[in-house]
Amino acid sequence: MKIHVTSVFVDDQEKALRFYTDVLGFVKKHDIPMGPARWLTVVSPEEPEGTELLLEPSGHPAVGPYKEALVGDGIPAASFAVDDVQAEFERLRGLGVRFTQEPLEAGPVTSAVLDDTCGNLIQIVHTA
Repeated sequence: MKIHVTSVFVDDQEKALRFYTDVLGFVKKHDIPMGPARWLTVVSPEEPEGTELLLEPSGHPAVGPYKEALVGDGIPAASFAVDDVQAEFERLRGLGVRFTQEPLEAGPVTSAVLDDTCGNLIQIVHTA
């Protein structure tokens, strides 16, 4: 068994697509109309057949309170692996990305947390 698709709830799919592709560097995999929304997924360019991230609309009534609680407590909705947290932090900050946690080392793990502009906190992490 392996993870095929996972999701983050986003307030605006088009805005999320721009952020996750133009800023974070993912590539669009699927963009299929589904009524008023889309089945919109992105993947790592390093693993085009790997796990897909679904940019899922935040339309369900439970999503708003869920996202607000996570953000309020500083809990990331997802975690993405990078080779160098400090370098990625500097690159993203240079693009105007807002971080809620600058790079932090905790034993063999270095992480930082960013705001995805779509209602989520996202962690970038490297494990030595």
